[in-house]
Amino acid sequence: MNRYGLPFITSNNILIATINGAGAAIELIYVLIFFLYAPNKQKAKILAMLILVILGFAATAVISVLAFHGKNRQLFCGTAATIFSIVMYASPMSIIRLVVKTKSVEYMPFFLSFAVVVSCSCWFTYAMLGMDPFVGISTGVGLALGIVQLILYFIYCDKKILNKKTTATDESQQNMGNGYRNNVKCNNDEKQSNFHEQV
Repeated sequence: MNRYGLPFITSNNILIATINGAGAAIELIYVLIFFLYAPNKQKAKILAMLILVILGFAATAVISVLAFHGKNRQLFCGTAATIFSIVMYASPMSIIRLVVKTKSVEYMPFFLSFAVVVSCSCWFTYAMLGMDPFVGISTGVGLALGIVQLILYFIYCDKKILNKKTTATDESQQNMGNGYRNNVKCNNDEKQSNFHEQV
């Protein structure tokens, strides 16, 4: 979507270029931090994915410049941007199966889903006012997927709290049991010590 907003692709889309450029920079920083602290096995996987993304972006840029002109270039870049944006918005949905299976939203942070809904709502409105179908389609899909995530969160959020309470109760009971066994052991040791002294 960042390339779609460039002046030689579309006109009057400085907002799209700005926000996507900033987002790309932030995500690159995140990837670099992850790459620094991740295990070696994960580093290889992330590096391969990063190289694949860079090659894909480079291929899209070269094809759009050499093979397309005018409206056709805008259509090509807009379609590619829409597809990649939908993939980005759909990526958190991979966790839905785990959420439904475990009946817990522990692995689906609320604020990420909420931010997706707010962002997509703003950009969808912008796209409708500006009659931009590429931004409208991608953010419309992202908005729908974000709403699905929020619905799942509100369905299973009570069970997350319940699981935490259950875990805390189990740990408390375990600690009480360990304390009771320790007290019994101390009492037995004390009795044996008194018995030996009397003997």
